[in-house]
Amino acid sequence: MDAQPGGELTMSVARLVSALQFCPDICAPRSRDPGPSLQSRGFNALLGLLPYKQQLASAEAVQAHVQKLALAPASFEPTGLGRGVEATLTKMGGWPVYYTAPSSGHEGCNHVMFLHGGGFINEIVPAHWRFIGQMTRKARVVCVVPIYPLAPRATAKDVVPKTAELLRMLLEDAGSAKVTVVGNSAGAGLALAACQWLRDRGHRQPSRLVLISPAADASVSRPEQVAIAARDPIQDIPGIIEAGRLYAGELDVGHPFVSPLKGAFRALAPMTVFSGTRDLLYPDSVDLAERARAVGVAVELHLLRDQPHNYALMPTPEGRRARAMILRAVA
Repeated sequence: MDAQPGGELTMSVARLVSALQFCPDICAPRSRDPGPSLQSRGFNALLGLLPYKQQLASAEAVQAHVQKLALAPASFEPTGLGRGVEATLTKMGGWPVYYTAPSSGHEGCNHVMFLHGGGFINEIVPAHWRFIGQMTRKARVVCVVPIYPLAPRATAKDVVPKTAELLRMLLEDAGSAKVTVVGNSAGAGLALAACQWLRDRGHRQPSRLVLISPAADASVSRPEQVAIAARDPIQDIPGIIEAGRLYAGELDVGHPFVSPLKGAFRALAPMTVFSGTRDLLYPDSVDLAERARAVGVAVELHLLRDQPHNYALMPTPEGRRARAMILRAVA
């Protein structure tokens, strides 16, 4: 827990205790909560040496990155799915959409819609595809992966409704099969906003939302986030704010399409949320879980000490345990 100058706690004891009530990884006895593994500490140090944080250090850095990608767009083709997985490309509503399925057949399989992260300015990356391949192969699910257009070419006003409409069609097509929405970072925020859109228009919810380090509030305006940002090895506040501004377009950054934490939580699907205290976005995950539980939505919050943004997708013991939980949730 971080402290501001003068010793004031940045998150109230009451709020943290509330979070721990549904956070089994921290609530466990000390013998079961040894803190970050040696591999995780090493990986945090490695992340700090890579250029991720510099790319988010200023609005100018984000703008330069976006301009570079506009001149040379990154590939979104599947890379690293692994054996036993087939991928099919189609187009829905003008977007490329991939379907992955077990090579041995997908009769009776449940479904996952996967929404990738990247701050709405970066394309899906091989690490995402590896995880999609793992879910497809090990949980024997069909994954639906929309390649949504990026900001500033596309903004929340268009991306959220179209994502929600794709999810609505998937829910109809799946029939009695289970449909889970899995999103990481920006994709987790998009998943939440899309489900709020469905709820507001009377459509049914998926079976579960799995939110990995959700980007749920584009304002990044909490005082405590300044202190957390100093320890976050990947993210920085100025760049996240600029990426949010680009994604918001003509909307205010406080609009629920952009910042779904500010939307309503009633009647949403049950949620499983993963976050870590080296992630400057983690206070939003705590609030998200509190708000959902307050209106009767079932939430599991796995908030791990000293874990970075997107730890659930990282090659650490903590990441492997999180992915095992996700595989059980989607199967």
